[in-house]
Amino acid sequence: MPKMKGIRRRWMTNSIGVVLFVILFAVTAFSVALGSYYYATMTNELQTKAEYVVSFFRDYRTESEYYQNVVTFVNNNSEGKDEVEMQFLGPNGAIRFSTFGLAAYSSPGTPDIAGALSQEDPKTTPWTGRDPSTGEHIMAVTAPLLVEGRAVAAVRYVTSLRLADRQLILIISLVTLVGFAILLLVYFSNLYFVTSIVEPVAGITEITKRIAAGSYGIQIEKQHDDEIGDLTDAINDMSTRIDQAEKIKNEFISSVSHELRTPLTAINGWAETIQNGEVRDAEDVKKGMGIIVSEARRLTNMVEELLEFSRIQDGRFTLSIEPVDLKAEFEEAVYTYREFFRKDGLELHYEDNEEEFPPVEADPERLRQVFCNLLDNAAKHGGSGGKIDAAVHREEEWAVITIRDHGPGIPVDELPHVKTKFYKGSSKARGSGIGLAVCDEIITRHGGELIIGNAEGGGCEVTIRLPAGPIPGSGT
Repeated sequence: MPKMKGIRRRWMTNSIGVVLFVILFAVTAFSVALGSYYYATMTNELQTKAEYVVSFFRDYRTESEYYQNVVTFVNNNSEGKDEVEMQFLGPNGAIRFSTFGLAAYSSPGTPDIAGALSQEDPKTTPWTGRDPSTGEHIMAVTAPLLVEGRAVAAVRYVTSLRLADRQLILIISLVTLVGFAILLLVYFSNLYFVTSIVEPVAGITEITKRIAAGSYGIQIEKQHDDEIGDLTDAINDMSTRIDQAEKIKNEFISSVSHELRTPLTAINGWAETIQNGEVRDAEDVKKGMGIIVSEARRLTNMVEELLEFSRIQDGRFTLSIEPVDLKAEFEEAVYTYREFFRKDGLELHYEDNEEEFPPVEADPERLRQVFCNLLDNAAKHGGSGGKIDAAVHREEEWAVITIRDHGPGIPVDELPHVKTKFYKGSSKARGSGIGLAVCDEIITRHGGELIIGNAEGGGCEVTIRLPAGPIPGSGT
């Protein structure tokens, strides 16, 4: 039997304690009820016998008439005298005649005799107790023989309770044995039940310890389709997510290390070359300085992106809300990137429907950050298509901005994860994998939504939906 501790011990102690109390109460109540029934039945039988004798002698009016007929009555009613003794008592409580042949004038002195021969209120009186002379457990019923309302004698029936007590003890022992068997059945059934809970939980605990120790992705075998099974599914899902997060973190560290190393290598290389005087041509120096500035700017953007993500994570990310001309802000970003894209052989097409836009309550700095990031992503991941389309329009109470590239698109199984922090999927493009997570957070805090999907005919399409009215709870 397994050592009981923790949940098993508490469960067994509480359940067995309650069952034991119920069984003890039931056995005690049954024993008391059975004993009362037995003794009450025997008392009624003795009272019936005594009342019959009283009715037989009712017509006699003197003590002499009683005693003249007592011997005859005793001899004629001696049947069953081995089980029940019939005694005739005098007015002083002494035995005059007995079917057991006890010595005359001996006095039992029990309470039933005193009650039957009482001068104030003589009446039939039962009694159960120990015989004063023998110590035997007996039951007695004494009924008065009255003359003009006065007790001149008494008839007493006495029987031993030895057999009745033995029968009661036997029955109570059997009931106690049944109760003990029930207690054992409950004990082992509860032990089996609680073990079926504790053992899987113990196994789950061991697996969670292994997960906590670094064995991410390990799975627990699901054995039951119940609450334990639900717990198993939850821990398995947690383990999978932690494993994925750990892989993403490692990929992020590797990617960021690579992303930082590349521009730093270029900066260090050109800086040392120029410093050592190895490049003397003015055009080459200008070209090298341009590379240093460009790579330094790229490093600055990466650091800013990481800082933005850090602010989001620790709650320091805030918005400076003011009325913004959304269309003008987006057009400025488009015009800025159009020249950059042209140098790389990309065409940025902007669809201007000349629709009037009311001011939108937003943070212009954050929106420009989103526009620039999304346009840069379109060129980075979909530039192979040679073309990027951008547009802005109204849909009822929403301002909608779309940016679409004509590249290979995003694999369907990666679409649900593209806005997850550090996630880069199968893309080989340079980046930290947190740009879209930051953009999604900014748009969400503006009360809008960022939707990323594949466009019909190929390529990826990003949709920004922003409320055209004030943002609830912005305080502006």
